[in-house]
Amino acid sequence: MTTQDSLPVIIQGGMGVGVSRWLLAREVSRLGQLGVVSGTALDSLLVRRLQDGDTDGEMRRAIDAFPIPEVGAAVLRRYFLPNGREGEPYKLLPLYRQHVSVARQQLTILANFVEVFLAKSGHDGLVGINLLTKLQLPNLASLYGAMLAGVDYVLMGAGIPREIPLALDRLSANETASLRFDVEGVAAVDAPVLTFDPVAHGADATRVLMRPRFLAIVAANSLAATLARKASGRVDGFVVEGPTAGGHNAPARGGGALSATGEPVYGARDAVDLAKMRDLGLPFWLAGGTGSPAQLQHALAEGATGIQVGTLFAYCDESGFDTELKATVLEHARMGDLSIRTDPRTSPTGFPFKVVSWPGHPATIERVRRCDLGYLRTAYQRDDGRVGYRCPAEPEQDYLNKGGLLIDTIGRQCVCNGLISAVGMPQVLNTDGSQTEVEPALITSGDELLHIGAFLGDRASYTARDVVEYLRSGS
Repeated sequence: MTTQDSLPVIIQGGMGVGVSRWLLAREVSRLGQLGVVSGTALDSLLVRRLQDGDTDGEMRRAIDAFPIPEVGAAVLRRYFLPNGREGEPYKLLPLYRQHVSVARQQLTILANFVEVFLAKSGHDGLVGINLLTKLQLPNLASLYGAMLAGVDYVLMGAGIPREIPLALDRLSANETASLRFDVEGVAAVDAPVLTFDPVAHGADATRVLMRPRFLAIVAANSLAATLARKASGRVDGFVVEGPTAGGHNAPARGGGALSATGEPVYGARDAVDLAKMRDLGLPFWLAGGTGSPAQLQHALAEGATGIQVGTLFAYCDESGFDTELKATVLEHARMGDLSIRTDPRTSPTGFPFKVVSWPGHPATIERVRRCDLGYLRTAYQRDDGRVGYRCPAEPEQDYLNKGGLLIDTIGRQCVCNGLISAVGMPQVLNTDGSQTEVEPALITSGDELLHIGAFLGDRASYTARDVVEYLRSGS
């Protein structure tokens, strides 16, 4: 069994919105590896699970264990529906802003506590949480909620998480933590600051929380070196992610060149110098195209502690993908008529984003533009000096009215709604008595999905245990 004093060989990727759910992370941790929950949009997932009736009672079991009981009671009163929604749309949360209510932050704390608490239930293995640096607004509350549940590792990429180590130090002591808030149009030296005070949310100031180990997800050894030397506190290691990994990829270093199919061209400049990674003297794991026994042995031979694997875990029985959708993807992967596109336009973030498609499920989602979740909005300085929020996937005219450029809206998709739909909780768009429309699903996956048929063999499905045993079979 992996313990806090030892390092895991296999890290299960923190994928998507709810794909790396607590059930998957718990099983991987039980198997002696590092199970990781995705921390993205956990607040929306919690309230949707409650509105769907929490049929197995697990959400309420975790809420009962939350150390600030009045917070859980308030959330249950507002969102729990014993009989489910009965076809009605989900009740939405207020969008995050620089300044939000105490109750809104507390729901975020609770949601992250619930996910980590459940992932850690029934075993003594390690559990991590994956957060996106770019999603600045909820991150401090998310980290604190995960730490209240005893999270062992924090993994963060999609940006430069330089300030996170110090934030973890402060939160572990129940002290106020802060992050610089990136606002378009405001110089870095003048940027406002996001702060989070645990005591303001009812924390016991005398209680010391375990400070989790911090792993930065990087795509370049230069970034790893910068973080190792100039981060605000202790960095405990790195996940080195290549461009074949799913979700958001780092931009190619080839000057923005695109292939004949309109995808970023990655080359030698995008390869990480593993010798320089070894010279840093910190543990590192290789990710992206590493889901095989041979790749694990290769990583170990290169001096890595192990590998992070996403795609194989993403389609196992315990993952959060909608069951029918998961089976459909695996069947099309087996038939070989599935494709993965690294699209430079899909994500509102501007980062390349991998999109899975197959006959009958195109890469581009046709939907009426709306921005009702808002996790990927960008903060900008309005003409009156105040902070506004915009997203190139929102209605075009709204984006233009906020000073955005029309060219930035072309090809953008609502990643927030698309990913939540993929885990079986799509928003209901209309109920006219004859036909119900829901938000379409957006599937992202690493390139290894194209070859998963060889791993599947004659099976229609498989488990997290199957993945771990397969990866360790070359040991």
